[in-house]
Order: sequence, then C-alpha cells, then structure tokens
Amino acid sequence: MNLQDQITEFQKEFLKDVPDEVLKIILQATEKLAQSGIKNNSLKVGDKAPSFSLPGVNGKPVSSIQLLEKGPLILNFYRGGWCPYCNLELKAYQEILPEIKGLGAQLVAISPNMPDKSLSTIEKNSLTFKVLSDVGNKVTRKFGLLFTLDDNLRPIYKQFGINITEDNGDDSYELPFPATYVVNYDGTIVLAFVDADYTKRLDPMEVLKTLKTLKSKA
Repeated sequence: MNLQDQITEFQKEFLKDVPDEVLKIILQATEKLAQSGIKNNSLKVGDKAPSFSLPGVNGKPVSSIQLLEKGPLILNFYRGGWCPYCNLELKAYQEILPEIKGLGAQLVAISPNMPDKSLSTIEKNSLTFKVLSDVGNKVTRKFGLLFTLDDNLRPIYKQFGINITEDNGDDSYELPFPATYVVNYDGTIVLAFVDADYTKRLDPMEVLKTLKTLKSKA
C-alpha cells in the first residue's frame, strides 16, 4: 500500500468520528488556504535552496551545506508530531531510508516543534534519520512555506488534544505547508512538492526516481 492509500484509509476511519459541522469548518479552511494562492510563494524546481543550520534533538546544529557535501539532500517539511498524516509520511520515508542512503543521499525532516517534541516524534515512529527543529519557522519562511492556522481551526485542534503553541514554543500558530524537496549537491532544487491540502503528500517512490536520475547523470 503506497503512502496516499495509507492516508486515505486513515482519513476514512478518522472522519467517522468527526461531527459534520466540524468537518465543514476543516474543509472550508483548507479550501480558503488553497484559494489564497500563498502556496505559489514556495520555492520551485530550478530555484536555489537557502542554506540553513538547525538543531537536532540533541541540540547540536545540523548544516545543510555540510550535508550537501555528501550528496543530494531530501528535505521533508512537516507540520508537527501531532499530525497523523505527517507521521504516516515520516514512517514511509523511514521504510525507504536504506535505498536513499544507497543512492548517496541524505534525508532530514523539519518542523517548528521544539527539540523535545521532535524527540518524541523520533521515538514514536522509530526514525533513524535527522529530525530538526525550525523554532520560529525561520527556514520555513525562506522556502516560502509559511502560513498561519485559520482562527476557526484553533479551538477544534484543541478539542483534538493538539496544543500547537506548546509544541512550537510560541503563540503565532504559524505552520509549514507539508512539502518535500530534493536538492542537488550544488544547492539546486530538482524536485519540489507543496500542497495546501495537508492530506496530500508526495509518494516517496517519486523521490527515489529523482535520486536514481541524479545518480545516472553523475
């Protein structure tokens, strides 16, 4: 079962317990975000990826420049460890991690979560790749992925037990669009996927295809 099939299956079960009026608010907020055109500000194929240094769960900084010295870099921006769709995606990348490494690439996941929350995400999903904390969304902003959670969704998220302000360490309610980039060793983006609908994710197999193409041209 591919990633999107897993997401669809989860969503069917999840929505059974969501009241119609709540579902309506969620769908309206997603549509409003899509119609805003803010996604069009995100970096595209051919753009240069901004360099960054972000802390891992141990507080030690991880540099994109140093990672790119080893080969292509996969960047997965996710909303937070509280997001079940993100967790499904992270686990899907964990499954293909040996193939990613075999193709000479590095993988990091980035969210605005505080390092202790990122550590919980690693433990919950048994991740062995780097999970970085972009507290304040500085890197997310550089990639053009930043948006603010709709006011109508905030009390709904709290009802679901999601405390974004606590997880992110601020009260901005700013989050990244879920996004996946493949950055070549020279810093050029060669694959970009961004969607305003957080239930839509790039199949990790597409990442492997891109890495294989890069390897064949090396």
